[in-house]
Amino acid sequence: MKKNNAITVHIYYTGENGSAKAFVKEMLTSGLVDEIRKEKGNRCYEYFFSVEDEETVLLVDSWDNQEAIDLHHSSSIMGQIMELRIKYHLHMKVERYFLDETGIPKEDQKFVQKKGLLRK
Repeated sequence: MKKNNAITVHIYYTGENGSAKAFVKEMLTSGLVDEIRKEKGNRCYEYFFSVEDEETVLLVDSWDNQEAIDLHHSSSIMGQIMELRIKYHLHMKVERYFLDETGIPKEDQKFVQKKGLLRK
């Protein structure tokens, strides 16, 4: 069986005076997000807003493998993203995660609320 090398990257964009949210808005309205989602090897590209820190936005960016990330990084899209990061004066914190092919351990599954089991 072929090993899955999927990588998920969390990028925390932080700015001032709403600049991180403005960055996301421009990423969406410019069509860049749609282009990235169509790139070979992209599994997920979603932004999330922090409830506790209004100046930080989380990007969850997932790829099939490092090669897919490398292709993305060498694309013209990446250059446009970098220009927008500069335009909005964003700082970044980056975390990388690898897919755990073993799944959720049996001991942990009891803490996962499943559809159809919700109490009314």
